Amino acid sequence: MMIRYASYFIAVLLPLLLFRWFAPASIGEIDFWLLWLLAMVLVALPVVYAEIALAYRSVEGPLAGMQKLTRESDASPIWRSFGWLAALVSIVIAALIISGASTGILTALTELNSAPDVPSFAVAAGLMVITVLLSLLGVAPLPIGLGLMVVGLILSIANGVPNISFAMTDISLVEWARAVALALVSVGAGTGLYWFGQNLVSKQTLTAVEANSQQAQNKAARDYRATKLVLPIWILQLLVGVVALFISGMSLPPIGQLLYWAGVLFVVSYLLHYSTQQLAHKFGLLVSLIITFVLALLLVVAIPTTWLVGILVIVSSIAVLLLSVFAGWQMKISHLRKSLNFSSEAFYNLWRVALRLVVPLALLLALIGWVIQWLS
Repeated sequence: MMIRYASYFIAVLLPLLLFRWFAPASIGEIDFWLLWLLAMVLVALPVVYAEIALAYRSVEGPLAGMQKLTRESDASPIWRSFGWLAALVSIVIAALIISGASTGILTALTELNSAPDVPSFAVAAGLMVITVLLSLLGVAPLPIGLGLMVVGLILSIANGVPNISFAMTDISLVEWARAVALALVSVGAGTGLYWFGQNLVSKQTLTAVEANSQQAQNKAARDYRATKLVLPIWILQLLVGVVALFISGMSLPPIGQLLYWAGVLFVVSYLLHYSTQQLAHKFGLLVSLIITFVLALLLVVAIPTTWLVGILVIVSSIAVLLLSVFAGWQMKISHLRKSLNFSSEAFYNLWRVALRLVVPLALLLALIGWVIQWLS
């Protein structure tokens, strides 16, 4: 039962986890949030549709699925790199969040006069060990993590809700870059998480109906609609994003911070579980667990947090670009039509134009904006 709702938990949790890294310093910038909404519609929504369509077509996880789909489409093996990049993106997100958690926990303990005399990177390393062990539990930690995070946020309401002054500011490529990054990472586009979640549900469903008649299986295929899966996920992310906007300026009391960051560890464990499962397709479970742990540990200990943000932006943008070009230009049209099963041909054409042209152009402009910001 928990597997069926894993994608919805992720849809709620990713904005809460990642808004703080990409939201502007002044959360009252109306133009930024309008750009974020535009990026959610033009970039994030078509990409989530693509992930669900490829998951349905491949009936495999991202790494194994891309191998199957490239053979089916007679496409270059270079497109299979999406599976590797998706696993890497989840590890980078985990390292970024654990880095923030170590700082947040030390801050809370300092306020309680209980801070240990150890550097932040050592705390981060210890948290990463705990998180990797929790990843062995699979999907189970997600509701626990969400519950702890919500309790921590509720405790922060006692300190008062921040008063936000909204105003319009100048629109720039840098602002567009941050809006696109926020839309992609808070949606989880390019991570393959929804592809993975849908694959788990598909396997569970196939196991349940394998004894049924072919007629029942055909009926299930006819009843399938990608929109039934995508829109609830996307709407959840939009609503939670608005909530994250209003609570991002709240200060958590020490106990609230500890509860919040404890919940974060449970959530991050699922990201590492996902990356381990993907790498296991090539290396086996034990070796994949070791690779995930070592890579995540190196990132959280050796790379500064600001650099992790930059790495996440670059890797996730490349992953989304690969996904959009492959699904838009390499996949057979008939395969995608069946995988999406839109009620109208017009919707399918709009989606295909968005994935072929709008998403790559938006990503390239966003990358230019990030380069401008980094150079300045």
